Amino acid sequence: MVQDFPKSDFGVTEGAEMKAETFLPDDYRPAEDEPFMNDRQLEYFRRKLLTWKSEILEDSRDTITGMKDSTRNIPDIADRASEETDRALELRTRDRQRKLVAKIDSALRRIDEGEYGYCEITGEPISLKRLDARPIATMSLEAQERHERREKVHRDD
Repeated sequence: MVQDFPKSDFGVTEGAEMKAETFLPDDYRPAEDEPFMNDRQLEYFRRKLLTWKSEILEDSRDTITGMKDSTRNIPDIADRASEETDRALELRTRDRQRKLVAKIDSALRRIDEGEYGYCEITGEPISLKRLDARPIATMSLEAQERHERREKVHRDD
């Protein structure tokens, strides 16, 4: 059964519709011998991205709660400095995760728009192994390597 429901249930974009209930066995893994980015593959990656996003948001909530609970006046300067360093590191980590959530949302949009799984540079399919390892990938491995080589050359100038 295919059912439409608002994306806002998943914290994605309000107003658009998405398909749910595509049957996926628990042990399903996208395979090279099936049509690229068929409904099952798209649902597999959608669920993977939504789960990842949910875990990140849960970690963020835990961090905020922990920081509120651990706010205290520490008289020892060394202990206070150590706690402030830990807090700054945690905030930098959360900032990286906030950027990662934006990339996850972008990947979910690409799924909805039918662009997911294709290299934004060449238009060629991104390998399923690469997408499984990094579901937010926007470039094929070859295009990514070329991009990184160009960046390195410009950085070394």
